[in-house]
Amino acid sequence: MSEPVKKKIASVLEDPSAIQIARVYATAFLDSAKTTVGIDDALEEGQSFVDDVLAKNEEFERLLVSPTINRDDKLKLIERVIAGRGSEFFTSFLKVLARHDRLDLLPSILHAARVQYERSTGRKRVSVKTAKPLSDESRQAISDQLKSTFAFDPILEAETDPSLIGGMVIRVDDTVYDSSLRTRLKQLNARLRERSLHEIQTGRNRFSHPEGD
Repeated sequence: MSEPVKKKIASVLEDPSAIQIARVYATAFLDSAKTTVGIDDALEEGQSFVDDVLAKNEEFERLLVSPTINRDDKLKLIERVIAGRGSEFFTSFLKVLARHDRLDLLPSILHAARVQYERSTGRKRVSVKTAKPLSDESRQAISDQLKSTFAFDPILEAETDPSLIGGMVIRVDDTVYDSSLRTRLKQLNARLRERSLHEIQTGRNRFSHPEGD
């Protein structure tokens, strides 16, 4: 029963136009939170709802995002289950999404809101991938280096990938800085392959044009 819904969610979140819509709602979310519960509390409540409620109650999530459930029923569900437990701000925001059939965009909206908020306060998330988990000292050293290089306070999102062997891969927005040993080996192999092809081609040219012709 839930498989069609999962496919719908995946297709929506991969749709560039849906992502743009999520950013518009994210801006509205931040503007409203700023004058009511506060942005930090609003983001925390929203993420808690996604992680602790929707992720752990698949049937409830299905009812909220299913295209076969009409808007009025979704509004009644929100009023019955969430009103009184969540803040008035967040309950109202969910109702707005329900009225516009955008509840399936909630995770994407919250992500976009967090990114917008962080950037407005001079912060930015930076992905750091290493072969082994970073120590506290390494995290601080990387953070300090990034801060001295870029005009923002980095928020490190560290992950491990043993296949890197050594070094690290840092992603800032759409730019990747790759110093991993795996990448250096690939680059070395590419150069050796290019050199071999050049030598082979040079030899062919020499044999096809013998001296004296």
